[in-house]
Amino acid sequence: MKVVLDTNVLVSGVFFSGPPRQILEAWRDGRVELVVSLEILEEYRRVGERLSAEFEGVSLEPFFTLLATNALIVQPRRLSEAVVSDSTDDKFFACALGTDCRVIISGDKRVLAASSYEGVEVLSPRSFIERHL
Repeated sequence: MKVVLDTNVLVSGVFFSGPPRQILEAWRDGRVELVVSLEILEEYRRVGERLSAEFEGVSLEPFFTLLATNALIVQPRRLSEAVVSDSTDDKFFACALGTDCRVIISGDKRVLAASSYEGVEVLSPRSFIERHL
C-alpha cells in the first residue's frame, strides 16, 4: 500500500515510539511504500536541519539518505484549487494524486479535515494502523 506521510508523522516516527514509529517500521519491513515529491523531501530536510540545530547530536541525515533511495519519488499533480486551509499542506495531496496513492497519514487537523478530496483519504497514524496494519 502506498502512503504519503505528513512531516509531523515522519518526525514523530523518527524521534518517538508509538503509531508513527510503527508506520516507519512497516515501511522498513516492506509492508507499506512511502511516496514523496521533491517538495516534500525538501520540507522533511528543512525540519530535520532545524531539529539538528536545536538538539545537539541529533542528525537525520542517514534517515534522509535512506528515504531518498527507498521511497517512491513522484511528480506531483498540479491542483486546480486549494485543498487544505493552510495551502502549504496541499503538497501532500498533490503528491498522492501524482500516483495511485490514496492515503495520507497526518496528525494535522487541517489536513485531516480535507480527507476524501478526489478519493484521497487522510488518516491519523493510529487510525491507519488499526485499519491497515
